[in-house]
Amino acid sequence: MIRTIADVLQRWGFSRGGWLDNRRGEWWLLAQLLLIALDVLLPSWPARWAWPPFLLPWLPLLGLGLLGGGLVLALLAFMQLGESLTPLPEPMPAVPLKQQGLYGFCRHPLYLAVLICSSGMALIRAGLLHPLLLLALAMLLVGKARREERFLMALHPDFEAYRQRTAAIVPWLPGLDWR
Repeated sequence: MIRTIADVLQRWGFSRGGWLDNRRGEWWLLAQLLLIALDVLLPSWPARWAWPPFLLPWLPLLGLGLLGGGLVLALLAFMQLGESLTPLPEPMPAVPLKQQGLYGFCRHPLYLAVLICSSGMALIRAGLLHPLLLLALAMLLVGKARREERFLMALHPDFEAYRQRTAAIVPWLPGLDWR
C-alpha cells in the first residue's frame, strides 16, 4: 500500500524539490488544501447570521444538499479524468485532453465541485468567516486554473478551440468564466 501511494505521488510529479521551489504548482495545491481544511474545521465566526426565523431550519439543510452535491460532482469528475488526474496544476503529459461529460460543461469541474462544497459549508456554518473562505478559495482556484491552462495550451493544440466553446468554472459568471 505504501509503495503504491509513493508510486502515485511520483507519477503525479511530486518531488521534494518541487515543494521547495513550486516547480509543478505544489504551493497552489498546498494553499487549496489549507483553505479547504479551514472551511471544514473552523466554527462559525463571529456568530451565526441573523436569518429570518422561517429560513433558519432550511439554510443548513440547503447547505448539506450543496455539500453532498459537490462531493458527488467531484467523484464523477475524478472518474471521468481517469489517467489524466493530478492534484497539481501542471497536467499529466501524454494523456488526451478531456472534453466530454462534465468536461464538456466546464473545463474545471473539480474546481466547481470544491466551490459548491464550500458554498454548502457557508450555509451550514453561517457567520462571516465561511463566505470569506469561499471567496478566497474561488480566487485561488482561478489562479490555479489559469496556470493549468497555460500548460494545457502547450500540450494540446486543440485546447484553444475547447477553451473558446467551454466555460472555465461557472458558465457566464464574471471572474469564473474567462472565455
